[in-house]
Amino acid sequence: MKKYLIWFVVLFPFAIGFAQNNLRIMESLSMKSEVLNQDIKYSIVLPEEYYSTNKNYPVVYLLHGLGDDETSWLENGRVSQFADEAVKSGKIVPMIFVMPQGFRNYYINDYAKKFMYQDMFIKELVPFIDKQYRTVPNKEHRATMGYSMGGFGAIVLPLLNPEVFTISVPLSISVRTDEQYKTEDASEWNEQWGRLFGGQGSIGQERITDYYMKHSPFHIFAQLDVSKHQNLKLYIDNGDDENTLSRSNEELHILLRNRNFPHEFRVRNGGHEFSYWREALPNGLRYISDAFQGKNYRGDLKTLSKDSNTFKNLKNKIVYNTQYDVFLPEEYKSSNRLYPTLYCVGNLGQQTKEKIALTVQTEIKAGVLAPLIIIFINEKVDIINTIIPSVEKEYRVRTGYRFRALIGFEEGGTTALENALQPEKFTSCVLFDSPIDNDLLKKAIDKNKKQLKRTWFFISTTDKSVNYQTNGNAHLLLREEDVYHEYRVGEGTGESLWFLNNLKETLTFTQQKMHR
Repeated sequence: MKKYLIWFVVLFPFAIGFAQNNLRIMESLSMKSEVLNQDIKYSIVLPEEYYSTNKNYPVVYLLHGLGDDETSWLENGRVSQFADEAVKSGKIVPMIFVMPQGFRNYYINDYAKKFMYQDMFIKELVPFIDKQYRTVPNKEHRATMGYSMGGFGAIVLPLLNPEVFTISVPLSISVRTDEQYKTEDASEWNEQWGRLFGGQGSIGQERITDYYMKHSPFHIFAQLDVSKHQNLKLYIDNGDDENTLSRSNEELHILLRNRNFPHEFRVRNGGHEFSYWREALPNGLRYISDAFQGKNYRGDLKTLSKDSNTFKNLKNKIVYNTQYDVFLPEEYKSSNRLYPTLYCVGNLGQQTKEKIALTVQTEIKAGVLAPLIIIFINEKVDIINTIIPSVEKEYRVRTGYRFRALIGFEEGGTTALENALQPEKFTSCVLFDSPIDNDLLKKAIDKNKKQLKRTWFFISTTDKSVNYQTNGNAHLLLREEDVYHEYRVGEGTGESLWFLNNLKETLTFTQQKMHR
């Protein structure tokens, strides 16, 4: 009996080692840190092919938010599921994901040098991962991605350590503008920021310490020679339902645009929650994968194709007139009912009008939209006093502001907004990449805020648009004034494909208001 026991004792360690060596999704492993004088936990996801090849792989450091830990990206983020499927379908290259324990330190050294987290990260964790696993150990093949506090770490670590990281995908960055930082509630500020950047117990300008400025993305990007970080590839993503972070992330994007610093910026529907960050993974990982391969970003996932033949000619479905063109639902001639009206304002070509009409027709057939009439207006006109009376006289239109909606395209958005700001004339107004007069918007809010709240707004633009600043400021103004709206920032400069990809969401938004 003792003989068999001896063999079991001898073989057991090898069995454990073999099992661990062939696990590829491992949670809460440990690394001994001399810098912090304690063990640091981390989770890791290795590519499915890891044990069947001898290849080396690029590494993504996934950083968690305040209050979470090294397991959060695995459990709530489901990163292994997203990554495995994306690799199988050829959307991204195989990569290693490392999820370190971040504590509450925003991935930096605190000013008092009591907890030198960033030193541990750069001097110990990164070399440890490179030694323990088959990585590609250079800056071009290391990326950071994180949410909230982890978003701060994801952007600051590459900025302060450009020799280690060159790729950054921060989500919902927990960052403050100077003004937000100076005026934040004292108890929250002391606990979250003062303990890290110095100035605890202070207020106002005294909070802007030298240590804070060295770690603030706003101060770093405002003061640096842009060429110093020319190799940094940056993709920022933030939800339109964020509170404090709506302003800070938007103003960071505006600063980067003003400094001509290349980056991608997205605003999608959602707030400070994992459902939002999970939805960021497909495009975030595409961006990182392209950067690892030294390629220009191929762009976000599209729902439409440039070469699509779906858009057949709808010439016979649109009535072309001098003042305006009309699209009627297919059932119009076989019905005596009244219909809601969507007024589309902008310099739209015939093909674009037909594509809009087909999209509406398809959504009606699918039961997503109720039947409606579309009025296309190509020039600056008085919609309220000229177009609406003519339309309501000529067609079976359901009257009343609740059943009228506006969509403005580019310069046509100016006309759309001017009309939408008239009290109780339109139930909603969508602006696609339009130059927004924020002074006009503010005056209308000050004068008729109660009535204006009955109109919903949807602002959609792109991160490379010439209208980035007026659109972003309109979003911030509407948030501050508590006027309901949706805000999106997509990819590119606002080409027709971008607009058509976003049309369905805005049509649904429009009808939600009509039929709420």
